[in-house]
Amino acid sequence: MSRRKNNRKIFEDVAVIDAGAKGKAIAKAPDGRVIFIDNAVPGDVATIQTTKQRKAYYEGSAVSISKFSERRVEPVCEHFGVCGGCKWQNMSYKDQLYFKQKEVENNLIRLGKIELPEVQPILGSERTYFYRNKMEFSFSDNKWLTLDQIKSDEVITNRNALGFHIPGMWDKILDLNKCYLQQDPSNAIRDFVKEKAETLDLKFFNTRKQEGFLRTLMLRTSSTGEVMVLIQFFQEDAPKRMALLDAIAAQFPEITSLLYVINNKGNDTIYDQEVICHAGRDHIFEEMEGLTFKINAKSFYQTNSEQAYELYKVTRDFAGLSGSEIVFDLYTGTGTIAQFVAKNAKKVIGVEAVPEAIEAAKENAQRNSIDNVSFFVGDMKKVFNDGFLREHGQPDLIITDPPRDGMHADVVQQLLQIKAPKIVYVSCNSATQARDLAMLDVQYKVTKVQPVDMFPQTHHVENVVLLEKR
Repeated sequence: MSRRKNNRKIFEDVAVIDAGAKGKAIAKAPDGRVIFIDNAVPGDVATIQTTKQRKAYYEGSAVSISKFSERRVEPVCEHFGVCGGCKWQNMSYKDQLYFKQKEVENNLIRLGKIELPEVQPILGSERTYFYRNKMEFSFSDNKWLTLDQIKSDEVITNRNALGFHIPGMWDKILDLNKCYLQQDPSNAIRDFVKEKAETLDLKFFNTRKQEGFLRTLMLRTSSTGEVMVLIQFFQEDAPKRMALLDAIAAQFPEITSLLYVINNKGNDTIYDQEVICHAGRDHIFEEMEGLTFKINAKSFYQTNSEQAYELYKVTRDFAGLSGSEIVFDLYTGTGTIAQFVAKNAKKVIGVEAVPEAIEAAKENAQRNSIDNVSFFVGDMKKVFNDGFLREHGQPDLIITDPPRDGMHADVVQQLLQIKAPKIVYVSCNSATQARDLAMLDVQYKVTKVQPVDMFPQTHHVENVVLLEKR
């Protein structure tokens, strides 16, 4: 049964049948169209109000649930449903893994249209909370108010917040009490910074007006127990800046690296900004299987250290190296995968478009006493010319770990021209991976597939594929 309300439709007693892309649940409307739902779990029976209508589908939300799914669990976080960061926290972890594996298989079959071998069971994370090593929080003088606060007669004079952006509302920040994504001392540092900033009467940022003093807080932790804290200020005010940073250093002597940035741009990205060390050193160290990696404020490193180790072990296993191979590592970043497989290869060539990442890769390799890796800055679409191949040799294996958008079509064509016997493709987006695999299918057959869960409580999933020359 359905009825209209303010040009929107309400469907009653709708069975939620599946989970789809971007963490949406899926149901079927009486007219046969798919409904993508924000706040339901497969197995729920719900009344759904649509928010958007398209020719082939609706988008909507469950306004009430008449039957709760057996897949449901009680969310642990008080901010669940508002924050938007852990969309699957109301689903059992076992079922999260089931739907992640299903998404990988569906994408490779339906989008890639490739002949698929048996997909190995997804590697779940031992830690389902407190697994992230990096978090970024925003300051705001215009915090998000709950409906109860809006409806009440309470006069709210303090609108300061330190937390996450409300999904779809770039200028509203959810003030966090406790976050379950990063281990201690993350929550303690964040809460102290907010309290001390208010005690010092420091102005929280206003995004619309582009004014204020405090912009963002970044926290990084490592498996070695080191901690990095970075405060981003909108403008310089040395006495106020030093008062806050000195207080943080005194309260948390375990902080390894205490940094700051003065950023008066229109956006809060720090990659084009000078990072200044207030106390300690300007970096922390991550460790993996005896290798150490220097992490500075701008470094990329997988945000789940424990699962990154599992991911790289799968990559190395799929590579099947004997010690005599030449390996090309595309999108090498700071060279973590390249160095991880180097002891099993004759030579590893890492290529990356970001010069700072390559400098870090070279420094890490030197620190780890690895002398059979070389790193080069280059546009992946252009770097693999005849001269490059003559200089470095024909690769026996190519490892590629591109960003979410996948590989550019020109890069895929480069791989087809190089004709390496094997390719190991690591992806954080199985949909774009499937697109690329479809283009590679003319020369390569997918022989192994291994999903790895890096982000429990979310819909995100990594996937590793081995391709072998036909």
